Amino acid sequence: MMNLNAYLNYLKLSTKHITKFLLAVFLFITPIIAQQADEKQKPESTDSVFVMSKSPWGSVLRSAVLPGLGQIYNHSYYKAPIIWGVSAYFIYGWIRNNNDYKNFAEAYNSNSSIYNKYNRDFYRDQRDMFSVYLGLTYILNLLDAYVDAQLFDFTVEEDFLTRYPMIGVKIPF
Repeated sequence: MMNLNAYLNYLKLSTKHITKFLLAVFLFITPIIAQQADEKQKPESTDSVFVMSKSPWGSVLRSAVLPGLGQIYNHSYYKAPIIWGVSAYFIYGWIRNNNDYKNFAEAYNSNSSIYNKYNRDFYRDQRDMFSVYLGLTYILNLLDAYVDAQLFDFTVEEDFLTRYPMIGVKIPF
């Protein structure tokens, strides 16, 4: 009977997570569809007002929900697998150290030796450090998505007369 209750609780939690995921996907797809519809309705204009082609906060929001999605939005496709790989390594390290911590905590509870206490404390500290590393990876992912979207329109072109690089900065007014 206990396994059945645990399974039912698991089903409740998984449906909550699936509902949240579908809501997040809906929130991301709706602005994209609306933007495409607005572009079809607007006539071509000839004014020279700069409009950013990538939204920095939209990129951050995408990366907040799924790390690496903001980089894909910014057309930096090579960065997403790097973020996923580093995050997967830190998650693996956290799980491995957490399991070792639990094993040595049980061993220390049954046999209070210095060896078990040292290893229990060591693996707890390692697990906590992997949590910090994972959090830093997440924050750097958000920061990279913001900066990459902000600099999406930044160009460095060569001036044809002087043959020197010319920095093209577009400032909105």
